[in-house]
Amino acid sequence: MRPFRTIWTTEDRFVEVIDQRKLPHEFEVVKLVSYKDAERAIKNMTVRGAPLIGATAAYGIYLAVREMIENQLDGSFIDQAFQELRASRPTAVNLFWALDKMRNSLDESSDFLSTSWEEAARIVEEDIEICRMIGVHGLPIIEKIAEKKNNEPVQILTHCNAGMLGCIEWGTVTSPIYQAHSKGIKVHVWVDETRPRNQGSNLTAYELTKHGIPHTLIVDNAGGHLMQHGMVDLVLVGTDRTTREGDVANKIGTYLKALAAKDNNIPFYVALPSTTLDMSIRNGLTEIPIEERDQNEVKYITGKRSDGQLGSVLICPETTSASNYGFDVTPSRFVTALITERGVCNANESGILSLFPEFQLT
Repeated sequence: MRPFRTIWTTEDRFVEVIDQRKLPHEFEVVKLVSYKDAERAIKNMTVRGAPLIGATAAYGIYLAVREMIENQLDGSFIDQAFQELRASRPTAVNLFWALDKMRNSLDESSDFLSTSWEEAARIVEEDIEICRMIGVHGLPIIEKIAEKKNNEPVQILTHCNAGMLGCIEWGTVTSPIYQAHSKGIKVHVWVDETRPRNQGSNLTAYELTKHGIPHTLIVDNAGGHLMQHGMVDLVLVGTDRTTREGDVANKIGTYLKALAAKDNNIPFYVALPSTTLDMSIRNGLTEIPIEERDQNEVKYITGKRSDGQLGSVLICPETTSASNYGFDVTPSRFVTALITERGVCNANESGILSLFPEFQLT
């Protein structure tokens, strides 16, 4: 299957995205015609995944510029758009990176409409190439394991969705998997369901099915058992924010996978674009803001009913309260290495700076 895109522009220069809340049961496209539409899409998780959030926010600024011009509003409207888009999700650093790029471009331009349109498109194209290169550098890791497997599949465990649905094309975690599959290397993916929003069972399984990648869905707590019994060769996860010292924030439950991998001597790799590096902070446990979402995401599960319609069901007593932390932080000491668009490095400051020396002074 040729990689598809998760965000694209229309002939009338608006923006369309896939409503990922409906997958895998329904494929529905949502049209964004205002920056408020972009903000809502990010906030309610119509779009999700750090790179895609950044791209959507970038196009949100373009849409705000268009609204400002068409409605003859002053520059405060753009300032409002930047402020509201920045507040739409707190953890994924790509959001802030993309908005800063848009702000810098507008500050240097006298043609806001053309500049915002072109800069948003550049952000999208840059992410596609970054994710492709993550696959190029991650592929040798899978190849090396495959050489020892005697034609048996390389067993990869992942958590949440860090595939093309969370990016534009390729994905981060899935890029080396897709490239290995294209080379004829046998792979099998253990897909964590990833409660509470089930982004593994809904999205990762959907992607792998479309690509013809052998995979098996597991409950989140099964990963440790599989590792204990030699059924996992490597753990490969994404990240929404990585600190200067290599701590990684990813979907809640990632830390527990890292602990199990460490106990069973299984390599734990994090695939990330450099746009998710936050070199302004060092300690992920104390400095990364962890998003807390609506408790109903925990209390209700959405799926397809026997009548073919999508619906939600309550899985606990109605009066029970629920906690819904969106992310956790895996300390760098549990990370075997970071896979980036420039290569593989140790999860620490010196490792990161060996690939990205331009961050030395940030």
